[in-house]
Amino acid sequence: MRLVVDLNRCQGYAQCAFLAPDVFAMHGDEGLLYDPQAQDAHRERVAQAVAACPVQAILVDELDMAAAGSGSGAPAATREASDG
Repeated sequence: MRLVVDLNRCQGYAQCAFLAPDVFAMHGDEGLLYDPQAQDAHRERVAQAVAACPVQAILVDELDMAAAGSGSGAPAATREASDG
């Protein structure tokens, strides 16, 4: 599944990191690390994190989720960003 975090909207509440620590992590007080190609095994935790985000900054690419049935196994990249 493909994730996108709107870093302009993210306020660093860290609910995502608490609910899905294998996918999201805080780096310092304001930087968010996340795996934009999260594994399907984390789908339930990611859904909880999306629902819990107070500013709704996490988006899941639904089209990618529908096509992901085969589970490509490609290595996941980690993205670090700071919320300005």
